[in-house]
Amino acid sequence: MTEEHCLEGPFIAYYRVSSAKQDRTGNGMEAQRRDIGIFMAAYACDGDVVASYQDVASGKHDDPRRRPGLSEALAHCRQIGGTLLVSKLDRLSRKVLHIAQLVEDKSVKFKVVSMPYADTFQLHLYASLAEQERKFISLRTKAALASVKAKGTALGGDRGGAANAAIANRRIADHHAQNIDQIATPMRAAGATYQAIADALTRAGVETPRGKKTWHPQTVKNALKRLGADQ
Repeated sequence: MTEEHCLEGPFIAYYRVSSAKQDRTGNGMEAQRRDIGIFMAAYACDGDVVASYQDVASGKHDDPRRRPGLSEALAHCRQIGGTLLVSKLDRLSRKVLHIAQLVEDKSVKFKVVSMPYADTFQLHLYASLAEQERKFISLRTKAALASVKAKGTALGGDRGGAANAAIANRRIADHHAQNIDQIATPMRAAGATYQAIADALTRAGVETPRGKKTWHPQTVKNALKRLGADQ
């Protein structure tokens, strides 16, 4: 590591998980700690992580009352002139406006450890593109699943008896699996747990094969097996 690329502390770490269940099981939190540890070893030439804060809250919320850990972390950074570390930009927020407010706040510094040299413009642009992509994925998936449900209704109405009904159900399940392929398969390949993938699909508003709003780890596992992505 060259001196010009050496980043100085002190550093304060911030972690966020979306649900109490994730917090209890450690899903997501361990990966965030790992990434910040990698950053400290590779890029931090001076200073330590002097404190860490965390929240159990959706990234869609920017109300300080819903994110007390973030508020405390920012206040601590301002107090000691430290740099806030987050593993990914969406750990700070999933809202472009909130990201913009944070990156423009001259009273506090922060680093996204997966993009250690990204400047303010790049972070704002990344947040905007990520938000657009999430919205489009949600719309595309909803449209595809609406089509699958319509086909499923037609197939389910077949009077061919139990055998045809079973075939129809398998076709519906196969279609649902294909529709979440672009979300679930890359996440699983990157090491995401079934619970993390289920949470992502639930946040995106994707319905399960049974038309439910909430995904569960076993439902994700079944879909990935259909795709051959989780043998």
